[in-house]
Amino acid sequence: MKLSEHAGMILIVEDDKNTALLVKTYLENDGFLTLLALDGNQGLKMAQEKQPALIILDVMLPGMDGWEICRRLRSSSDVPILMLTAREEEIDRVLGLSLGADDYVVKPFSPRELVERVKAILRRVRPVANKDVILSHGNLALDPEKHKVTLSGQLVSLTSSEYKLLFALMSSPGRIFSREELLSQFYPHGEVVVDRVIDVHIGKLRQKIEKNPAKPVFILTERGFGYKFAEKSE
Repeated sequence: MKLSEHAGMILIVEDDKNTALLVKTYLENDGFLTLLALDGNQGLKMAQEKQPALIILDVMLPGMDGWEICRRLRSSSDVPILMLTAREEEIDRVLGLSLGADDYVVKPFSPRELVERVKAILRRVRPVANKDVILSHGNLALDPEKHKVTLSGQLVSLTSSEYKLLFALMSSPGRIFSREELLSQFYPHGEVVVDRVIDVHIGKLRQKIEKNPAKPVFILTERGFGYKFAEKSE
């Protein structure tokens, strides 16, 4: 998997599960991390709590439609929003853009084109991250371009799952990830998995990067919430 040059989560708010999983799969195949909400109320809540880098927002949703979600988010947030709709009328496009949406895609759509539109929006709203920038904290470093991790200059051998987990955490130091969020990176198609599986991944990763896994300084546990990567001030 090629890691995306854009850090951050993409929130997909789409009530059609097949469409949602298709979009999720294409985004993740391009290296993005994703979150999924299947109704409007859940989508608004996740958008407010998880602070995604971009939201893909369907218009017709149960609970609360996409127009209302966009309206509420724009009252307090400038998060990029890409609207999805089954209707092609110009008035819908005008309404979406007038509410503050950044782009508008009509169903049926090409998943590949959708991914490219996501990238284009992110390029417009913020500078593209330099792929050569190495994520580091103390003597631990992750090189996204070379897909490798070093500790005190020594190469650390990680599985694909361990690498993806560490990359997600290091990309957003201080941000608390729930077990569900982290599991979604390993089981993107909604497989039923005990959420404690993530604890096993964390335990193995700590064994490889922490001087004392019982007293970690990199990957910290937020009891009752999940895990986070330490900020440099911690």
